Amino acid sequence: MRLNASSPWIPLALSGDIPNGTVIPATLCSKPIAIWRSQSGQVNANGNRCPHRGMRLSHGFVRGETLSCIYHGWRFGQDGACQHIPAHPDVVPPASINCGPLQVAEQDGVIWVAEDQVESQPPRLDGLKPLRSLVFCAEPEAILTASGGTEVDLGVEATLAGTRICLLLQGQAPAETLCLVLVDQATSPKACAEISRALEGIRRRAEGETEKRGAA
Repeated sequence: MRLNASSPWIPLALSGDIPNGTVIPATLCSKPIAIWRSQSGQVNANGNRCPHRGMRLSHGFVRGETLSCIYHGWRFGQDGACQHIPAHPDVVPPASINCGPLQVAEQDGVIWVAEDQVESQPPRLDGLKPLRSLVFCAEPEAILTASGGTEVDLGVEATLAGTRICLLLQGQAPAETLCLVLVDQATSPKACAEISRALEGIRRRAEGETEKRGAA
């Protein structure tokens, strides 16, 4: 279950999850990827494997407008191409050394990634603002039940602390679901704190339900 399954865009992080100069791991259609933000603020996404020795690029570090592998320092640009090999500084890396760039968009406080190149834009989340992201050790269906919400085009819509919320759910692995939480734009800081506490209750119920299903 995820936001608008007919859309090629998949929500994988909130903007606040990736400050300038950082990289995080993510999962796109069961494939590991790396999402990173350059020092200038540009968000990028690519495969999570360095073409050299297979080290996960999400373990690496951002240097300026490039992402470097932590193992041998191979440096990749926003187009996925290798730009620099520290052990051979005078060598121009061939175009075949590439970590596989992915189409990424940042909109309404959410970072979206598409598996293939598309011309459409991600769905709009008008009237909502990002609150937090968290991972449930639970199936999406269990989260839907535990929230008491309704499955809609925007994922799961529910009411917590008297406020409308939207949960963008993306399965990461068996019994593991990424949940991006958005709330009504006018939600106060106090209500946001109450919603965060209520989400922990939803997490416990969903994980308990998933555990019971697995034991059945």
